[in-house]
This record gives sequence, C-alpha cells and structure tokens, in this order.
Amino acid sequence: MVRPRLPSSASLRPHLPEPVLRVLRALGLPAAEVARYWAREAASIRASSSALVVGLAATLIAGTVLGGANEALAANPGLLVLIPAAIGMRGSIFGALAARLGTGILTGEMGPETTRDSFLGRQVRAATLLTVSTAAEAGALAWAASVVVGRPVMPLLDLVAVSVVGGLLASAVLLAVTVVVARQSRVRGWSMDDVGAPVITATGDLVTLPALLLATLLVPIGWVPAAIGAVGLVAAVVAAVLGVRDGDDMVRRIVRESLVVLSVAVSLQVVAGIVMDARLDTLLSNPALLVLIPPFAAACGSLGGMLSSRLASKLHVGLLAPRTWPSALAGLDISLTFLLALGAFVGVGGVGWLAATLAGLSPPSALSLVATSLLGGLFATMVVAVVAYAAAVATFRFGLDPDNHGIPIVTACMDLFGILCLVGAISLMGVG
Repeated sequence: MVRPRLPSSASLRPHLPEPVLRVLRALGLPAAEVARYWAREAASIRASSSALVVGLAATLIAGTVLGGANEALAANPGLLVLIPAAIGMRGSIFGALAARLGTGILTGEMGPETTRDSFLGRQVRAATLLTVSTAAEAGALAWAASVVVGRPVMPLLDLVAVSVVGGLLASAVLLAVTVVVARQSRVRGWSMDDVGAPVITATGDLVTLPALLLATLLVPIGWVPAAIGAVGLVAAVVAAVLGVRDGDDMVRRIVRESLVVLSVAVSLQVVAGIVMDARLDTLLSNPALLVLIPPFAAACGSLGGMLSSRLASKLHVGLLAPRTWPSALAGLDISLTFLLALGAFVGVGGVGWLAATLAGLSPPSALSLVATSLLGGLFATMVVAVVAYAAAVATFRFGLDPDNHGIPIVTACMDLFGILCLVGAISLMGVG
C-alpha cells in the first residue's frame, strides 16, 4: 500500500478567504499547510458535507417529531431520559459496525460474500447480539437514574418494554442501511469514514424516536408491557452470554470489547437524558428548542464519528503513531472537523428555525437560534476533537480495536457534553 504524504509542494497554493487564513494564523496553525490539506481532501469534504446535509434533513424530521411530542413526553414520565440513550445506542452499535466495515474494505477483508461465516456475516452477527443485549439495559438504567434523582418515571418493566420494542424496530432499519452503505462503498469506492457516520447517525435519529413513540402505545395495554419488559431483560442476558462465548474469535472479541464500552456509553447518555428532563418544563413551554436537540446531537455524533473513523483507519494502516500529542496529520484531520462543524451548526440553527416555524411552534428569531447553535457547536467540537483522538489512541495503545471503541465513546460523550454545550449556549444567549 502506498502511504499518502502530507502535501508539501509549493505548486499547491491555499485558496482560502483571507478572514479564514487570519483566524488560522491567530490560532497559531500553519495556515498554508492547512489550506493545502483541505484542497487535497476536497473530495472527502464534499462527501462529508453531503452526508451531513442529508443527516441534517433527516434529523430535523426527528426534531419536529420531538417538538410535537409534548403529550407523549408528559404522559410517559422517564421517556425523555430514555431518548438519548436509545438513540445513542443505535448510533454507537451501528456506527462502530460501519467503522469496522470501512476498515475491512480498506484492508481487503470485506468481500462480496454475505454468508454467515463471511467477514460481513460475522460483523452482522456481533451487532445483532449487542443490539439485543443493550436494548433492555438502556431502559433499566434510565429508570434507575430517574429514581435516584427523584424524577417521575413509569414502572421499570414498562420503560424496559418501550426501550426494547423501540430499539429493535429501529435496529432492523439501521442494520439494513449500514449493510447497503457498506456494499455500495465497496463497489463505488466511497470512503465509509466520510459517509458512514453521518448517514447512520441521521438514520438512527430519524427512526429511533418514532419507534420509541410507537412503543409507548403498548404501555396502557394491561400486562403486555410488563411481559415484554421481563422477556427483554432475560433476552439481554442470554445475548450477552452467547456473544462472549461465541465460537468465532472475531465475534467474541467484538462483543467482549463492546459490552463494557457500551455500558459506560449508555450511562453517560442517561445522564444527558436527566439533564434534559430537569429542564422539561422549559422545553415543553418552548418546543422550538426541542426541535434543535436531535439535529444538534446528531451533528456532534456525526463529526465525532467521522474524525474517530479517520483516525482509527490511519492507526490500522500505520499512517498515525499512537502519540499523546496529535501529529501533524492528526491535527490536519481535526482541522477538517472544525471546517465541517461551521457549516453543520449554522445549518442546524437556520433549518431548525425554519422547521419550527413551518410546524407552528413559534420559535425565537432565526439569528438567535443560529447563534445559539453555532456557539454551542463550537464548544462541542472542541470536546469532539479531544475525545475522538484520546479514545482512538488509548484503545490502540492497549491493544484494543479503536473501531470497536472510538465511535461508542465519542457518541456517548457527545450525547452528554453536546447537550450540556447546547443548554449552556441557550443560557448564555438567553433563548427560551
């Protein structure tokens, strides 16, 4: 494999607006080198931007659904605590699956075969076991956290049932999307690192929230939710045991490495849900702010997923050394993330305002929502850069696969810190 080198030719001239160059110089960054790298990565930037636009459109639908779900949130206490964990689990499991498939394409392990024992088949089996084993866990932890902090919450088995049914419905769609994107990437030469995370994050937000709301229709039906919740808890334990004892080394390693990090991830996502639930009255009184939550969280997760996947792939093929301080190549990848973040969070604010207006939710001014989204997004992107690099390097140093850990860790951290950044920006801007 021929390793790409950092651009150094004087024939590559930076074509950036002077204000951008001034900002780069003010931050102490090598503006000319950054500009050359962005020019060389123009195809990746276009692919990532396109995927983020598709993701923004999809997650705004989810945001509009959440903004109009006041009655469901009020009638099902604990649901808002569960939502970040349920959405985050889908993104973590299938984002990591996409990262592993992307690495498989890059290393030549993934072929056209779809048998049970093929590379793709084993990856799908591991993701399925993880889905079943974590679906009930999210509901149980959301219930426990609500009880601990004294928030109103529905019975344990009812919330577990909502988590299991909603999670499995959404996972079926996400699995199909992930496999299709991976196969098309292999055939068409797309980079899964650039398109996988945004598409899967967007799809997860788009399908998981409606699936959860659909699952709440089971709650009033007598003994049904309790029975489903009990079966879900048993199935979670069985799936976890089968996964850690699977006869295939690859499946067993994926499940063993992922269960721990996914458990930590869902705990952080539940904390994010508690943060939102604590502001439930404010959010219900200004539902336009609810519209921002899914696309904002999705943008954080997509940017973190793309950066994590790029770093993991470069670590796998030896382009990056697992250094404590980012190398020049890692720094250039981080600079790409900030470039993409500017457009992503301006889009979140602007299109969020438009969606809330069309939905009749009486949002604040467009300028204030854009400023709020951009301010919170820039704070969040700083956290994304630190977490994505630290997760990739730390897992690689310990002999673990960063594809199994990077995206779940980044998704979980950003579900929490992204919400905190958004809530902080809302407070600083005086919105709502």
